[in-house]
Amino acid sequence: MSRDPLATRPLRTGHQLTELGLGAAQFGNLFTETTDQQAAGAVTAALDEGLRYFDTAPHYGLGLSERRLGQALGGTDGVLVSSKVGRLLVASPETANQLDDDGFVVPATTKRVWDFSRDGILRSVEQSLARLGTDRLDIAYLHDPDDHWESAASTGIAALVELREQGVVGAIGAGMNQAAMLAEFVRRTDVDVVMVAGRLTLLDHSALDELLPVAHERGVGVVAAAVYNSGLLSSATVDSTAYYDYGQAPQAVVDRASRLAEICDRYDVSLPAAAIQYPLRHPAVVSVVTGMRTAEHVRSTANRYRQDIPDALWDELHSTGSAPDPARNL
Repeated sequence: MSRDPLATRPLRTGHQLTELGLGAAQFGNLFTETTDQQAAGAVTAALDEGLRYFDTAPHYGLGLSERRLGQALGGTDGVLVSSKVGRLLVASPETANQLDDDGFVVPATTKRVWDFSRDGILRSVEQSLARLGTDRLDIAYLHDPDDHWESAASTGIAALVELREQGVVGAIGAGMNQAAMLAEFVRRTDVDVVMVAGRLTLLDHSALDELLPVAHERGVGVVAAAVYNSGLLSSATVDSTAYYDYGQAPQAVVDRASRLAEICDRYDVSLPAAAIQYPLRHPAVVSVVTGMRTAEHVRSTANRYRQDIPDALWDELHSTGSAPDPARNL
């Protein structure tokens, strides 16, 4: 039996995002192959668990993630889908017999070309709509514009504003693995929402310094992604060989994660549950998006989101300096 939708939080555009969203990078065969059946099963499980927000990108498997997500949703009503722009997919016959070299196990029939021009943004959105099988994107993010501030913050944002005014895109923003430039997007441009990956977690709370305060002040929603920091926070028992921010975790970081796990265990709370719920303690945060490859991943993540966490846990994490409480960062 399907559950009712999870609790939602609004963007200033009126869009309601469920507090937990499905990140579909794994649908693009991130690091290992995912089957069509696994992707479809994950979407079905997500809908059954009440998730109504799904995030993807052309970058994920050179379009494979978007195609699989579109097929699995099949025009389902009442869901929100976000995708990204800035990496345009261009035919690459010279590499068609090779595998992608950017972490996705897919044939390199296309290549990614950075393009934050008006034409590049329009073409990217048009291609995404075709792959997703829809005529409208609920959210479009500028994707990882770290080295492209000038074009992304000018022609890129202007093109997204144009698409928003036309109704082709509902809300616009930027998604990055850093907080500082996202804060500048909030300050200087007309974004509705930003996605911050790995910078609003139990181990890295740098988004609390500038991004969260300015977003809260200006009414810009924040979506928190990569809350496990590439895996180190994804298990109740910390694995010293787990990845942290896409690389081997330094011993000092492993030790910090282990201390967090010990504190959580004293309150009968799993470390991953605390990692999921931590960003949601700040009112600017509208959703937490995590990667989910299978139905089992979806169900376990939904259980983590629903686990009761006593205020005393957050109090101890805050008072000991282990992790500042976002609810107190206002």
